[in-house]
Amino acid sequence: MVQAIPQLMTFDEFIAWYPEDGRYELINGRACEVKPTGLHEQIGAYLNRRLLVEIDRLQMPYFIPKSCTVKPFSELSGYLPDLVVIDRTKLNNEPHWQRESTLIYSSSMPLVVEVASTNWRDDYQRKAADYEEMGIPEFWIADYLGIGGRRYIGTPKQPTFSVYQLVDGEYQVNLFRGSERIVSPTFPELNLTLEQLLNAAKIGDGEV
Repeated sequence: MVQAIPQLMTFDEFIAWYPEDGRYELINGRACEVKPTGLHEQIGAYLNRRLLVEIDRLQMPYFIPKSCTVKPFSELSGYLPDLVVIDRTKLNNEPHWQRESTLIYSSSMPLVVEVASTNWRDDYQRKAADYEEMGIPEFWIADYLGIGGRRYIGTPKQPTFSVYQLVDGEYQVNLFRGSERIVSPTFPELNLTLEQLLNAAKIGDGEV
């Protein structure tokens, strides 16, 4: 769920305005308060745990922050992804990381994850396009309710896990459902399915 604040601002103004409490994104110059549901948080927490286990197992130079802002090329946008895998060896190149927890370079972010909710158009349209333009190598959309547009997840609409991989400057997408193993270029040995994800959040037993 996203609630817009009726005030236009640039990204720098947004960062200066950002309150200590609450979670906000800047979309087309408007600060939008992000209020995820409980199930949304469960999905994000499960993915976070699985990725951290894999990072630790392989001793990769990555970590996942509690939250951080990703700034695309537009001066009127700043996103707060559900998960960002960060390469700590690249952070010295990030001018806004230490003080503002903000990333601007794709080399610092091998993977960005969004959990789709009622504002799914932002994930499938706006963010996918901006992450592609930035050159972020891999982007996931965990559409655990199957609410995305049919042009993105097919017909009939059903829970779908989309993996966008940057190839020659453009995203190519692979869709995974049910017990299909999710194939990730960043984590090629990860053993993860959408079925596991839904079961972890106990979705499908009348809880949605």
